Amino acid sequence: MQKLKIALLSYRSAPFSGGQGIFVRELSKALTKRGHKVDVISGPPMPTLDSGIGLIKLEGLNLFETFNFRDRVKKLWNKKNKNRLDFYDFFTTLIGGFPEMYSFGERAKEYLLKGKDYDIILDNQSLSLGMLEIQKKYPFIEIIHHPITKDFKYDLIYSNGIIQRFFKKRWYSFLKMNKKVAPKIKKIITPSKNSKKDICQDFMTNPNNIKVIPNGLDLSIFKINETISKEEFKIVTVASADVPLKGLDTTLKAISLTRKSFPNIKLSVVGNPRENGHTERVIRELDLTNYVSFKTNLSKEEVAHEYQSSSIAIVSSLYEGFGFPAAEAMACGTPIISSNASALPEIVQEFGQLYVPGDHKMLEECIIKFFQNRILFNDLAKEGSLHAHETFNWEKIALDYETQFLKSIEKFK
Repeated sequence: MQKLKIALLSYRSAPFSGGQGIFVRELSKALTKRGHKVDVISGPPMPTLDSGIGLIKLEGLNLFETFNFRDRVKKLWNKKNKNRLDFYDFFTTLIGGFPEMYSFGERAKEYLLKGKDYDIILDNQSLSLGMLEIQKKYPFIEIIHHPITKDFKYDLIYSNGIIQRFFKKRWYSFLKMNKKVAPKIKKIITPSKNSKKDICQDFMTNPNNIKVIPNGLDLSIFKINETISKEEFKIVTVASADVPLKGLDTTLKAISLTRKSFPNIKLSVVGNPRENGHTERVIRELDLTNYVSFKTNLSKEEVAHEYQSSSIAIVSSLYEGFGFPAAEAMACGTPIISSNASALPEIVQEFGQLYVPGDHKMLEECIIKFFQNRILFNDLAKEGSLHAHETFNWEKIALDYETQFLKSIEKFK
């Protein structure tokens, strides 16, 4: 395999939230291990990368670091060598929009069209207009984890009132750009068959241009750890963002019902709720304050420990393009109960219990079924761990990416 010089673009790469920064770090690490030279070209917040991986910063204002108007004005005022994109970012944010995808695409286009020496360019889901110009000059692949149209759909469903719906539409106005760009991209990689289907439907893309390659895990960390004892009635779930899409309400309602039969039950939520937000209100209404705890800003090792020390992992998302929590829990050998939404059945397969998204009574039945059949589900979880270590292995996945690189380079030539 020839050694390539690869540019991995990421419009934002927060290392400990969301998932983009984690994906960028792991993919760049896997490709570097294969002997390739990788530069990550990122907007703020910047990623944490392994040694040997280049970081090229395309500095924007990072306006979503704060929601205070005065702080945002200071960011604009203090930026040296301001240009039109800085003013575009500021005023689009001021009226409730999300400008980062477009602005990053323009900055990346300006940087790369100066004639940088890369064999191939990967873009991590900005789907910005600038990518169409970059695609003309370089072999190019767009990575789409799932179409953000799904986030928009569920945010609208759970919005309260006309004003909130109006601001949701303002925020997601970048989708017009995404829908314009996606059909013109010549090669797309997505992590699940379900995401491929949804990209074709929502973005009107040609299915022949889309290759499915699953995401990988750090299997040196997400693994069975026999030295950690599982707490008998501890349940873990992941809700990295306090949004309806993660289905945390369903889990909370199920826990409220289950605790009548199992009063020692407790739920550990890997994530951070908004202060006095929707989730905290639901917890108070269900009288679950003493049964639910939140863990935030955890390292990978600490997240793995949450899975390894729990009897069950619940994945209650209404939509997932891939489903990292399901894959991570499987790799750790933790029995899984998951909604059968979107890509999750592809991840869980026969190694866990599935329930109808949003059906908290069915979820309660699954939890009780586990407590009544622990040995059966623990044995199933061990088989799931073997499957996860075979399937979500970054070394294998890097080889699949390489195949697509060579095909794109050859086609470009």
